[in-house]
Amino acid sequence: MTYRLRPLYNLGGYLAATCLTLICLLITAQIVGRIIDRIITGIGGDRIGLAIPGLSEISGFLLVGASFLGLAYTFVHGGHIRVTLLIGRLPPATRVWFEVFCLAIALALSVYLAWNLYWLLDDSIAFNETSYGLLRIPLWIPQSAMLAGVALLCLALLESALYTLTTAIRDPHDFIVDDSGPE
Repeated sequence: MTYRLRPLYNLGGYLAATCLTLICLLITAQIVGRIIDRIITGIGGDRIGLAIPGLSEISGFLLVGASFLGLAYTFVHGGHIRVTLLIGRLPPATRVWFEVFCLAIALALSVYLAWNLYWLLDDSIAFNETSYGLLRIPLWIPQSAMLAGVALLCLALLESALYTLTTAIRDPHDFIVDDSGPE
């Protein structure tokens, strides 16, 4: 299937990869800071205290961004787990309608999640909620990444559902699920 909004889904994937890269860089900087402190105290000097305050909290929020922003990218590239043991044995004309049904359920659940994430984000902005850790990070920042990722997934599911529904109506006997990955 050719996704028309693939560049948008790819952007979500690149943002997710950026979040993971930032986690890696922050943890590496923390480790290097601790090694430098050990070396300095080992040669008789005073501890400098090279540490990143709130690293675990920042890493957790970046992980939320990576997880949610990568949803649509993973879906479009065939990376989500699909259990095709039973439906793979169905004839194409039956399987296409089962796929439409499954995509409709996935879309409905994703829209429901997006709707509730929107209201969570709205409350966080209205009440100026911040995290409880060492750093007082506004909660709307990670919640925005969550909402953006789920919204992208909703778009990808809608696009896939419309394509599959069109195939089910026009030519259900030629339905083939492409689980091979990117085009």
